[in-house]
Amino acid sequence: MNFPQSTEFNKRIPKQKFYENLQVSPAIKRIFVEDIKSVYWKNKIAPETTNLAKGSNVDEIEVFEIKLASNDLNMSVLKQIDAAIPYHIIFLLEFEGKFKVVTAYKEKSNAKTKTAFKIGEYFSTQWLDEIDVPLKIDGLNMDSVYENFVRQIAGDTLENENDESLKVSVERAEKRKQLEKQIAALENKIRKEKQPRKKYELFQEMTKIKNELEKI
Repeated sequence: MNFPQSTEFNKRIPKQKFYENLQVSPAIKRIFVEDIKSVYWKNKIAPETTNLAKGSNVDEIEVFEIKLASNDLNMSVLKQIDAAIPYHIIFLLEFEGKFKVVTAYKEKSNAKTKTAFKIGEYFSTQWLDEIDVPLKIDGLNMDSVYENFVRQIAGDTLENENDESLKVSVERAEKRKQLEKQIAALENKIRKEKQPRKKYELFQEMTKIKNELEKI
């Protein structure tokens, strides 16, 4: 990622900070201990480190590089980090010289406290060579840069119809994912169902959901 030198932070964060003083399950703590080798705060993208204007929703964007012990990381760990830090975060996962970029759609909630965020859908790239990481600062203010980061990472997963807002695109992607899960569950039930009448009812329900999916 060819970010300005002024944004470089390069500070190692002890991974214990993410679970020692927070309420985490034993399973999440085990993932931190066994699956994560190190966490580096690589960049801070903010008006004071760039020539970007302030945003209405995004104050600053942090870039964390996480070195992994395997290429399979439970997203619950990233959600734990997102919940602990009141800023928007880009995760750069590294395993054996390959990189995956991950981010959640993160927006301020209606609560008055600065630390109140709603963490939504996670988007990610495939595992890539470092030179192929598709992330560049694009925009004139923090809001537009963050939106473009999410779209660069999500790729075709996040459709943009008629220059709609990122929030609308994410909501449609979440709805699509929900319907696809329902369809998969119904397909499984249909395969297992022995009674013709019940199978027909399930098929009708699945057809209705598929039609709804096509309209999104």
